[in-house]
Amino acid sequence: MTSLSKAPPVSVLLPVRDGSAHLEEAIGSLERQSFGDFEVLAIDDGSVDDSYEKLSAWASRDARVTVIRQDARGIVAALEVARRVARGKYLARMDADDVSDSTRFARQYERMESDATLALCGCRVEYFPRERVRGGALRYEAWINSTSTHEQLTREIFVECPIAHPTFFMRSDAVAAVGGYRDQGWPEDYDLVFRMWRAGRRLGVVAEPLLRWREGEARMSRTDPTYAHDAFRRCKVHYLLEAFPAAARGVLIWGAGPVGKALAKELTAQGAALSGFAEVDPRKIGQQIHGVPVLDTAQALAERGFFHVGAVGQSGAREHLRTLLSGGGFEEMKSFVVMA
Repeated sequence: MTSLSKAPPVSVLLPVRDGSAHLEEAIGSLERQSFGDFEVLAIDDGSVDDSYEKLSAWASRDARVTVIRQDARGIVAALEVARRVARGKYLARMDADDVSDSTRFARQYERMESDATLALCGCRVEYFPRERVRGGALRYEAWINSTSTHEQLTREIFVECPIAHPTFFMRSDAVAAVGGYRDQGWPEDYDLVFRMWRAGRRLGVVAEPLLRWREGEARMSRTDPTYAHDAFRRCKVHYLLEAFPAAARGVLIWGAGPVGKALAKELTAQGAALSGFAEVDPRKIGQQIHGVPVLDTAQALAERGFFHVGAVGQSGAREHLRTLLSGGGFEEMKSFVVMA
C-alpha cells in the first residue's frame, strides 16, 4: 500500500507496549478500513516482546505507517509524541489489542465533516471475546452504549468517562487548544473529555458498535493505579469543584453507602465543605457521618443552599434520583449531578 496524500486528513495514534499477542489483529483491522487516507503513528513504548519488530514489518509494507521507538515512559508520553508529529486534521485513537470495524474511520470522518461543532466523536463498542464478558463488564457496556448526543454524554460525565478512549476521533486543533494529553495521576482520556467539556467543546458518538474492545485481566484499567476507583474519583471531584464553585461551599450527598462515603472523603480532601447526606434507610437517618447529619429525602429536598450530588452505583438508582431531584425543583448540571 502507498500513501494516499502528503498530508492525510486523519492521523491514527497507536501506543504499543508489549502488545505482540494481538497486534497483528489490530493492524489487520486498520488495513481493512474503507477510508484509507490516514497515517499511523505507532509509538513503541519500551516493549520487551517483539512488538517493535511487528510494527517495523508493517511500516516496511505500508508507507502510511511511521514507527517511533522510545523508552517506557507511559501512555500519555507516547500519545503526546504521536500527537506532536501528527499531520492530520483529525486524530483517531486505536489500541494494540482492539479491532476496528472496516467502516469505523469512514463513519466517524463523515460525522465530523458534517457537523463542524463536534470536537470529539466516539462510537459504540462491543466487548470481546464474549465468553469473558460478564457481570460488571456487561453493565458497563450497556451504559457506555446508551448515549450518543452531546446532551446525553455530558449528563453522564460525572458517572464515568462517557466515550471509550480507543474510539476517540478528534479535531487536532481542539485537542491542542485544551493542552493535549496530560498525566495528572488519573485516567488521561477522562481528563481530556472533561477539559473539552469545560472549554465548551461538543461531544458525539456514532450510535453503532464500530470497535471491538478486548476484555481481559491484562487491560491497563485493571492493572495500572491511574485507572483505580480512587483515581477516577479524584478526577471527578476536581472537575466538579472547578465547574460548580457552589459545590466548594457546601455539598449534600444523596446516598450514605460506600459510594457516598468515599465521595465525601475525597470532597473534603479537595477542600469542599460537606453539608450532609440524604438517605432512605431509616437506620441511617438522624445519624452523623463524617460529622454531618443524615437527612431523610423530604429534609434534603428542602435544602436549597447546597449543591446536591447523587452518589449511587446502579443506573436504576441514578435514574430514580434524577426523577426525585428534578421533581423537587433542582436542575441537573446546574444545581445537581449524579456520580457513581
